[in-house]
Order: sequence, then structure tokens, then C-alpha cells
Amino acid sequence: MAKEGPNWDGLLKWSIAHSDGTGTARKLSEDDRKWFMEAMQAQTIDVVKRMKEITLVMQTPDNILEEQGVTSTDLEGMLDELQDHVESIDMANDLHSIGGLTPLLNYLKSSHANIRAKAAEVVSTIVQNNPKSQQLVMDANGMEPLLSNFTSDDDVTSRTKALGAISSLIRHNKPGIQAFRLSNGYAALRDALSSESVRFQRKALNLIQYLLQENPSDCSVVTELGFPRILRHLAGSEDAEVREGALSGLHELAKVESSVVEKDDEKFKKVLEDRINDISMMSLEDLAAVREERQLVDSLWTAYYNEPSLLREKGLVVLPEDEDDAQKRPLDVASKVFKSPLRPPQRAPSSNDEKSKSDKKDTPLLLGP
Repeated sequence: MAKEGPNWDGLLKWSIAHSDGTGTARKLSEDDRKWFMEAMQAQTIDVVKRMKEITLVMQTPDNILEEQGVTSTDLEGMLDELQDHVESIDMANDLHSIGGLTPLLNYLKSSHANIRAKAAEVVSTIVQNNPKSQQLVMDANGMEPLLSNFTSDDDVTSRTKALGAISSLIRHNKPGIQAFRLSNGYAALRDALSSESVRFQRKALNLIQYLLQENPSDCSVVTELGFPRILRHLAGSEDAEVREGALSGLHELAKVESSVVEKDDEKFKKVLEDRINDISMMSLEDLAAVREERQLVDSLWTAYYNEPSLLREKGLVVLPEDEDDAQKRPLDVASKVFKSPLRPPQRAPSSNDEKSKSDKKDTPLLLGP
């Protein structure tokens, strides 16, 4: 849908004309400064205006939208655009100010699975590394529909997106973690590990590791719920991320709960032995790709069997290249001083995403009376 905005071509030409990237900064004239600020302000106003239009649509009853010919695919495209806007922390916080947060959370209860999934994805973007929006979502009771979708949605994609949103909502958010625990969140994570969806398993494992690192006392709860047995099973997964996530979870448990170490579990011992053999035959390039897994396998072998693994005997736990990479890696000083107003995207777009975007039609936002 075409919409008016600032003259970005003119802004680009102005930027190129006033800087070649090598010279020293010079003082802008008053006219240049005024023009630049007006261009930037126009863009901000344009985004807020667009977000208000989207909010208006989200507030419109479903039957009215259907009468206007708006489909669930159209609404999904609209939410996709909203997600782009709220990548900015300022815009994410403004969504509540313009009345858009509550109708967005209501979309988590949509009868359309694609809308529920996309709404959860937008919520995840809003609260990621954003304490203010985390609190706003908590205050708006946003945890409840997310937990409901995570635990009982019929669509696995919707469940996965809801779990991703919960993960972003409770990170570095103690009230959120507490609410998740009190809602039997760990039991829901255990059920997620039994899913046939690899993506669902990955997200569950990632959150389990984070929770155990932040709250080591929860290891006893996790152990009582039977996580060690499930994690030992997943340690033999063919998916590298699932395998490493399971090993990481077992490592966190072994550091706190000695009862999780079952030396008589011959299946798990065979899993570790097979993995050690596979790693031993890898090229240097492949060894670099499984650096974390090498160290996890060795640590777990030592914890379970009180002896160094064959990886350590072969010198494959810590390679010279590992130490060289650590020395060459520049110190991250800037991030300790500056905070970017934009959050990094949660995932890189796939070829399917590109295709779906190219197939999307303009979202009809002009409603009749």
C-alpha cells in the first residue's frame, strides 16, 4: 500500500554530499539542521500514525473485518508490518500508549492459528530486552493467553511461538519467572520435550537451561519432574541443537543435583561413547563447530564415571585453535557503554519467508462505517 513519507532519496543524497566517511565532522548550518530534523520527525510521525491505523484494525470486531473482505492472511501481513515497527524499543513502548497492546494480546485468542502464532511473535519482539514493555505485558495479564497457547494449542507452530514469547517475557524478569513457575511452567516444558517438533524442543531446552542457570535451586523440582531421563534420551538426538541443549541441561543439573547422575544407565553411556567416537573422527573444521559439545561431553563423562573421557586423553576437549580464537576475539567494550535502541532480529529470514513476503497482498486497512 503506497503511503507518503519523508524524502528518503533526498536524505540519502544529502548524507552522501556532506560526508565521505573519512573527513572530520563539520558544523551544520541552521538550514541543514532544520531540514534533517524535519525529515526524521516526519518518519517518526509516519510510523506512529501507521501503528495507530493498525491498532484501529485490531480493535475492529471480526465480523466487521469479514464484511470488509479482510482475511486472516491479511491480518497476518498487518501484524508482520507491526513487528517491523516495534523492533525499535521506543515504538514498542509507544504501542501501549496508543492503545495497541491490549488488542494485540487479544489476538492471542484468535480462532485462526496463524494469527495466534504471529501475535505471539510480535509480543516476543516487543518484550525482548525491554523491561518496560515486559512490565506492561505482565500488567495487562499477557502471560495467561501465552501460557494457554503454549500448553494446549492444537497448532504446534502457535505453541512454539507462544513459548518463544514467554521466554522473551521472563528473561531478566523475576516476577515473570515467578509467575511461570507458579503456573506449572516446568511441567509444560517437560511435555514440550516430548513433542515431535524439533523447533519446539529447541526452544524448550533453551529456556530450561536459562532457568536453571538463574535459579539453581529449581534443579530439585526439575529432577522430581523426571527431566534427567528425558534429557538423557534427547542427548542422542540427530539434531545438533537439541543434542547440545540436552547435554547443557544435564550439565546444569549435575552441578547441583548429584542424584541425577545414574551410572547404571547403559543407554546414556552408549550415547556418550558414540558421540565421543564421532567427535574423534572429525576434521579440525568440524571440531571447531562442536566446541561446546566437546566440553559438555567430557564434563558429563567425568561427572558420571569419575574418570577423564577419551576426548581429554586425545587432547580434543580444548584445542589450540580454541585458545587462539579466544585471544583474537576483540573485547566488547562498546556494548557496556552504549545500548542500541534496536533489538537484533530473533532469526534470520529463510527462503520460505522471502517467498511468503513476495506473495503477500497489500493489507486492506481502509474500513467503511
